[in-house]
Amino acid sequence: MSVNIRYISLVLCSCLTATSAFGAGFQVSEQSASGLGRAFAGEAAIADNPAVISRNPAAMTYFETMAVSVVGSIVAPDIDITAHDAPNGVQTAKNVAPMAFVPASYFVMPINDRLSWGVALFSGYGVTTDYPADFYEGTSAGKTSLVAINLNPSVAYKVTEQLSLGVGINAVYASAELYRHYGQNALPFYPAIKPSDKTINMEGDTWSWGWNIGAFYEVDDNNRFGIAYRSKVDLDFKGDFTDYSGLVLGSSNRGNTIKGKLPIVLPATAEFSGFHQLTHQIAVHYSLFWTQWSSFKELRATNSQCNFGGQMPGVCLLKDEDYKDAFRWAIGTTYTLNSNVTLRAGFAYDEQGGKATLSIPDTDRFWYSAGATYHYNDQLSIDVGFSYVYGKENDFIENNDRFTASSVAYIGAAQLNYAF
Repeated sequence: MSVNIRYISLVLCSCLTATSAFGAGFQVSEQSASGLGRAFAGEAAIADNPAVISRNPAAMTYFETMAVSVVGSIVAPDIDITAHDAPNGVQTAKNVAPMAFVPASYFVMPINDRLSWGVALFSGYGVTTDYPADFYEGTSAGKTSLVAINLNPSVAYKVTEQLSLGVGINAVYASAELYRHYGQNALPFYPAIKPSDKTINMEGDTWSWGWNIGAFYEVDDNNRFGIAYRSKVDLDFKGDFTDYSGLVLGSSNRGNTIKGKLPIVLPATAEFSGFHQLTHQIAVHYSLFWTQWSSFKELRATNSQCNFGGQMPGVCLLKDEDYKDAFRWAIGTTYTLNSNVTLRAGFAYDEQGGKATLSIPDTDRFWYSAGATYHYNDQLSIDVGFSYVYGKENDFIENNDRFTASSVAYIGAAQLNYAF
């Protein structure tokens, strides 16, 4: 049963989150309502409100006055996991990812015609799953609860009338709580326990730092491009680890709590975007978004009191990861209905980042999005967006058991923008 302990690592790898996500791997995409309405196509180049800071700091030079945006997104996933090797036949855990609220806020202030600064508060990575206590493979499922905040101050400088450059710093606070339980599969081996009895529990938090850069190029009033890069974030996660099973700390230490350390690399990302105003009413935009998932290779938690599997002194858990670099492709269009109303739509294909597990049932995803902006006056506007995200059905094996994941999500967002 030492394998029970390994899946605590999946909490820690996802600690840069704002509760729940529905991007590939454990990525959060919900940074703006305007972006959601176009499936986040063209995000590094459009710069229609301050939320562009989350993608490209260089685009801040596009703003002529101080501006703020406040965003709230609701993610309603519907993820069902079917276990094919349960003792009583097929067992399905329904809605294992709960509904979540994802907030974000942005501020931009031009200093002069060439220099601007701003700050963003948003999330970039994460996952939330919660399985029923009687689920067959409880030792790999259980509950994973994650919260994180990314505070991202940035500056941008207009080098020429066409080219702007930007740079930012990311201060990341992350916290996590996880537990695993025995589940039905343990009953033949431990008849005295209940399926809901815990095997492990983990709580902890950490601070870390990263950086991001971007370039923004205006060909003319109707065509512009953006390119941006966000560095990896090295998390040195520290938390309270409790071994209820006694299989890592020894039977005499069953239920004891110790401090555990786990270094995690959150992947770097890069994006290229374009925006083209074809007519007075119609524009098209697109993005290619890359995530360096290959840097996420292993999860190894340590403490001198641990002995993972009875063969690894000093190791509390160890799990090899099977992730590779992946792309997100998006294309969208914007239609100016009149001076007050702007309509938008988009489609995106989000490649699977890593091999599916019960904690992160990853798969290829298809985004179908629509949204609108209402301009109340020259200063105040309101954005709304909606996406239907279809996840490709995925079969995977974990602990030699067969599972099938089916998933969809409904994402809605509203955003208030004000230019001073």
